[in-house]
Amino acid sequence: MSEHVRIGILGAARIAPLALVDPAKDNDDVVVAAVAARDVARARAFAAKHGIDRVHDSYAALISDPDIDAVYNPLPNGLHGQWTRAAVAAGKHVLCEKPFTANADEAREIAGLAAEADRVVMEAFHYRYHPLCLRVEEIIASGELGRLMRVEAGFCFPLPKFSDIRYNYSLAGGATMDAGCYAVHMVRTFGGSTPEVLWAQAKTRGPQIDRAMAAEVVFAGGHTGRITCSMWSSQLLRISARVVGEHGEVRVLNPILPNLLHRLSVHSPDGRRVERFTRRPSYAFQLDAFAAAVLRGEPVKTSPQDAIENMTVIDAIYRAAGLPLRYPS
Repeated sequence: MSEHVRIGILGAARIAPLALVDPAKDNDDVVVAAVAARDVARARAFAAKHGIDRVHDSYAALISDPDIDAVYNPLPNGLHGQWTRAAVAAGKHVLCEKPFTANADEAREIAGLAAEADRVVMEAFHYRYHPLCLRVEEIIASGELGRLMRVEAGFCFPLPKFSDIRYNYSLAGGATMDAGCYAVHMVRTFGGSTPEVLWAQAKTRGPQIDRAMAAEVVFAGGHTGRITCSMWSSQLLRISARVVGEHGEVRVLNPILPNLLHRLSVHSPDGRRVERFTRRPSYAFQLDAFAAAVLRGEPVKTSPQDAIENMTVIDAIYRAAGLPLRYPS
């Protein structure tokens, strides 16, 4: 291991500059060292645009590069498990885009491999590392709201391009996999554990793909929750979370990308207030955490075990809605 984490990117994905390349410019612990794509011309163009020195003509070639310490995996959902598995087998650490895998069984397999290889494998729920999310957890833990009663989270956005890979069942697509994995994760995070799914209802695009989903859950402590997501529905745009206790509540506008716009409002016996947070991107905090885990062995919040729990809820939502589980491509 060098003094830096040398990261290679699998695929010239649109998310890669936002999630990795730009934050790495201000992170002394990280070097974006290589990129690979199925179309090598596309990889070369990406590398030239973003100042990346090395280009590989295949994912396998990048993974086997001895000068790469870690791999960023932003491939389509159904390919996450395959290439994370290959990277771990090659001795690389992995920052994998959400959702971690196609289903919970695949997540368990990857978690086991990561543990055996002693590699850092981290799911890219970047919001989880931002001070706004940490503050919501702090407020809940402080007891200011009293006993938890209900947790709600929603992520809805319009994606009317139905040829997009996120509508492709063979690539493990669907609204619950894409937008919904965030809502599931927030409900789990703020609810304090992994809930049981009571019911779920989907709006579909064809027989297998959900374009929208609503699910009701219950936690072991008795509090309830609601998960809402869509890529195409009458609810065009919603990015929010709500935590209700017996003495008050927290409402969060845009907990996912708070650097663009956010609002955290608290209503409790102590009064009403609004709290504001840094404009530093959540992706930058995520990269800090990944580098710290690789270089200094610090723990991560979005571990493979956490991913198993998230995928377990997603699988349960699909079953409750009468839709098939997603599978690796």
